[in-house]
Amino acid sequence: MDDALQQLMALVARLPGLGPRSARRVVLQLMKNRETQLQPLLAALQRVDAALSACDICGNLDTRNPCRICTDPKRDPALLCVVADVADLWALERGRLFAGRYHVLGGMLSALDGVGPDDLSIAQLQARVAGDPPITEVVLAMNATLEGQTTAHFVAEALEGLGAKVTQLAHGVPVGGELDYLDEGTLAQALRLRRPLA
Repeated sequence: MDDALQQLMALVARLPGLGPRSARRVVLQLMKNRETQLQPLLAALQRVDAALSACDICGNLDTRNPCRICTDPKRDPALLCVVADVADLWALERGRLFAGRYHVLGGMLSALDGVGPDDLSIAQLQARVAGDPPITEVVLAMNATLEGQTTAHFVAEALEGLGAKVTQLAHGVPVGGELDYLDEGTLAQALRLRRPLA
């Protein structure tokens, strides 16, 4: 097999959710459909590569700077949702449930991975919360993992005294979830965060 094809397969195999066999199938599909799939994909990748940048305000990836979310006049500038990375922001945006703006930290605190507070955009977050327009609520949307919860607590402490209410996403039993299929950590969190029945 050609070295260029092998290199392409190796690169595709490094994408999330794809392994060597899936990469071979993807490359073969692209080669068989050069005009209808490969050429449009190449053109789209080149357009995105030329225009993609991180938003100077929130850290989102977009083809404009500031991004579409930060410049959307329909969004509430007093609400700010803090996420670890862009994938989390995009996940929240899929549901179109949050009407405010975002702040991407750029990761989570992790002693094992050598990620400390200076590696995250916490200082920029503090400046946004203390700045103008005033932020009235900061929603911490961190993963329900040890690193996520450590990061959430650190960020909450860093925002103390800046005037914004700091809240966190609820954790526990998912909608439609059956107790028998949930892990002990999820059940424990659901019990800890129980609330009165209205």
